[in-house]
Amino acid sequence: MNTNQSSVVPDAQATPAECATAVAQVVQFFETLTPESVAQLARWYGPDARFKDPFNDVVGTVAISAVFAHMFSALDQPRFVVTGQVTQGLQCFLTWEFRFYFKNFKQGQPQVILGASHLVFSAQGQVVLHRDYWDAAEELYEKLPLVGGLVRWLKQRASR
Repeated sequence: MNTNQSSVVPDAQATPAECATAVAQVVQFFETLTPESVAQLARWYGPDARFKDPFNDVVGTVAISAVFAHMFSALDQPRFVVTGQVTQGLQCFLTWEFRFYFKNFKQGQPQVILGASHLVFSAQGQVVLHRDYWDAAEELYEKLPLVGGLVRWLKQRASR
């Protein structure tokens, strides 16, 4: 294991406990993410890491940080709650709830998106691939005032 870093990082011969600890540290980073801590993303991600979700496909810590910084500017009180995890070797699969409020909507209702992330770590313990899976139509578009009705109608028509 690499002891030059302040966090536990898996190497090619890492034990399951070491990998689980590295995953736990990344989970804690995301569960406590703030606009200020986005700048620390490079501590956990490799310089050429790739991030992909239904709206973004970017490479590099600057671009990935920009995605999360935008999240804080576009939404009120966004936060992640990790609800499950499976770790195998240098990768893990996390299930999560993304909780937030829409800005500029007078609803004031809390919103929740259910999703999952596939994380692949380098031998040095940095995330090299972060792929988020969630249904943008069901989890987001259906909740929007004007678009939601159309999406629900289309979904209903397609299910018959």
